[in-house]
Amino acid sequence: MKHTIKRVIKSLKSVKGSSLAEFATTTALMATLAATAAPKLSELSEGTKGEKSVNELDKLKALASNYYQETASVEGRGRFPGQGRYDMVVGGANHGGRSVTHSSQLHEDEIKDIEDDLFGPYDEVNETFEGGQFNDFEDEDHSKAWLSVFGLSAEANLPESAVLHADDQPSTAISEDEYDVNGAHADWLYLTNNEVLESPFQDGHFIYRVVPGYKPRSGAAVPPMIFLADLENPSDLNTSLAP
Repeated sequence: MKHTIKRVIKSLKSVKGSSLAEFATTTALMATLAATAAPKLSELSEGTKGEKSVNELDKLKALASNYYQETASVEGRGRFPGQGRYDMVVGGANHGGRSVTHSSQLHEDEIKDIEDDLFGPYDEVNETFEGGQFNDFEDEDHSKAWLSVFGLSAEANLPESAVLHADDQPSTAISEDEYDVNGAHADWLYLTNNEVLESPFQDGHFIYRVVPGYKPRSGAAVPPMIFLADLENPSDLNTSLAP
């Protein structure tokens, strides 16, 4: 029996394996690799979300184009969701206003306002934009000029601190949990058969504005323009359409 016990003890002593120091070194190495890889994985994830957001914005642009063509064939002049007429503003300080006959002023003012948000002031010397100011969903100074595409009640991931155009805020005539069902977003929901396209970002939300068209003194009418963006970072994630 004594010999058997000795053999067992001897065999256990002879088992080779990692020492505590080796184990600590391996653990530290794995932690370093994980810490190094984490930012790259995060960047990859953000990049994938950005691509998905751009794809969804392209879908919205295609829907807006279809809406424009449909209204053009029925009404004689095309318009975008939220517009009562082709020369009406959607969003901004002039929301609901119309271009003065034969004047391009409102059209140009609205474009400049939107370009300042998305692209920044234009440098005429270098012929480049200096960088958009609207790059954060919490930027109330800029976000309050834009409308929600599908309506605040329809898109669940709207950041709590986001403030969009008053046209899509709860009406004072109804409770805070109810929204106007006849707002501009009704046109978008019609186009998608009530399917809401959601931003992949936690702080994302699809928003838009429409620049009015106008009728010059001579020549064809100038059509409206639509700008679409993701509230996560509108200056980076946006698209536009000018028929």
